[in-house]
Amino acid sequence: MSHYADTGFLCSLYAPDAHSERAIAWMEKHQEPVCFSWLNQVEFRNALRLRVFRKEISAAQRDASMNLLLADLMAGVLQTMAPQHESVLLETERLSALYSERLGTRSLDILHVAMAVVLGSEHFLSFDQRQLKLASSAGMKTPRL
Repeated sequence: MSHYADTGFLCSLYAPDAHSERAIAWMEKHQEPVCFSWLNQVEFRNALRLRVFRKEISAAQRDASMNLLLADLMAGVLQTMAPQHESVLLETERLSALYSERLGTRSLDILHVAMAVVLGSEHFLSFDQRQLKLASSAGMKTPRL
């Protein structure tokens, strides 16, 4: 799978925020499926629930966002991928040892990039600058969104 999106990109795609227009425009321009991992699933659902807690969206908007994502999974816009946990953990440690002290990357950021590396993704989609630097350091292309 060529494209891996972090959860921030997916949240922008399915629940309106400051980056939504750019995420939607990128998806409309590129018709290839985007990887969707167990980490995306857990983090996406929790991020929407946090947005409800912060009163950024309503519970109805949360449900609508989750349903839109599910529809895109069914339609193949997002493709569920399940990399081996051991491989992801090894890659996470490798990336952490090489880059965390220099880039200041957080654990979840490293996990997403490690997933993308293990899945063989060529492109990493994110609005998070530190995560993009890590993905680029790991050899992925980081398209300007």
